[in-house]
Amino acid sequence: MGTFSLTCRPPVCLLCENVCSEPLPRLIGLLGVSLVCVATELYPDWASYTLGVFICLSCSGIHRNIPQVSKVKSVRLDAWEEAQVEFMASHGNDAARDTYESKVPPFYYRPTFSDCQLLREQWIRAKYERQEFTHPDKQEPYSAGYREGFLWKRGRDNGQFLSRKFVLTEREGSLKYFNRNDAKEPKAVMKIEHLNATFQPAKIGHPHGLQVTYLKDNSTRNIFVYHEDGKEIVDWFNALRAARFHYLQVAFPGASDADLVPKLSRNYLKEGYMEKTGPKQTEGFRKRWFTMDDRRLMYFKDPLGLPGLCPQDAFARGEVFIGSRESGYTVLDGLPPSTQGHHWPHGITIVTPERRFLLACETETEQRAWVEAFRKVVDRPMLPQEYAVEAHFKHKP
Repeated sequence: MGTFSLTCRPPVCLLCENVCSEPLPRLIGLLGVSLVCVATELYPDWASYTLGVFICLSCSGIHRNIPQVSKVKSVRLDAWEEAQVEFMASHGNDAARDTYESKVPPFYYRPTFSDCQLLREQWIRAKYERQEFTHPDKQEPYSAGYREGFLWKRGRDNGQFLSRKFVLTEREGSLKYFNRNDAKEPKAVMKIEHLNATFQPAKIGHPHGLQVTYLKDNSTRNIFVYHEDGKEIVDWFNALRAARFHYLQVAFPGASDADLVPKLSRNYLKEGYMEKTGPKQTEGFRKRWFTMDDRRLMYFKDPLGLPGLCPQDAFARGEVFIGSRESGYTVLDGLPPSTQGHHWPHGITIVTPERRFLLACETETEQRAWVEAFRKVVDRPMLPQEYAVEAHFKHKP
């Protein structure tokens, strides 16, 4: 009978490395192996006995949706046949990675347990169902350097989603969209150099919702799109990452893949509601939705005054650049003693070389989370290109 090596790391979920609260007594018992584990290093509860991989409860639900490829069992609760146990012992997560992830493009997004359901599902389907990472010819939809198709795009004024044609071309370094199918000129041209994409299903109100951010006249612009087909929108996402990757390879010829991959797309450091006052600090505080995108803190108007909704504005009402401590930026708990007009009690003061920005949070937990996000940025030294961005903010009208 095959056995697990006692020196190997105990099995964890192949995708997200989630762990559960108990070991794998039934499977380990069947294998006749005695593992001595660190108290905090625990195991997943599920396994695909046709693929030979250990998975967590969340990933097991996705595997159940592709029964022609993957069949799952609870390691602790289900009965295991001897042949199935031996199959698990002779395969495992490392062997699965070597087989099913042998040709993953460096730009392709590898989801973690914290990512949305769509990204995790399409990663699993791409690996096992479509076998895209063992057959590179199947990667054409997101690696060809050109892509066009129709996405549902949210209108700027009325909030309705309308079908719009999008064209991504690496040769021109841009993503374009057209308001009419026969339009010769695009409605907007987004340069790959300044483009970011992140899945925002809750904000957009669709499980396949994607927020695309770009710069226009050095100010942030947003578009919100989705596609009914999950594979289609994830292919768009990875096509954008591929275009970014190839652009950065030219812009930074000495950089390694490991240096470039973190720059392909980014999730926001923090989002949520805070109150703010104006530059004179004598106006009343107003509730705004804030987004922290790297060193840009943006705020948006409350949508139609409706509680619980996240703004989907095409552009921010205002932006604040947050530099490093060495450049005179500081984040303080609380507000100046003389501050008035705020409804929420937990204040934050952002000190820049030009002025102070006064903010207020509804709860102490939110205040701590925002302060932590701000301080992570302030404590990080600025890159050379960030000084140019800072200079633009200082000269904004």
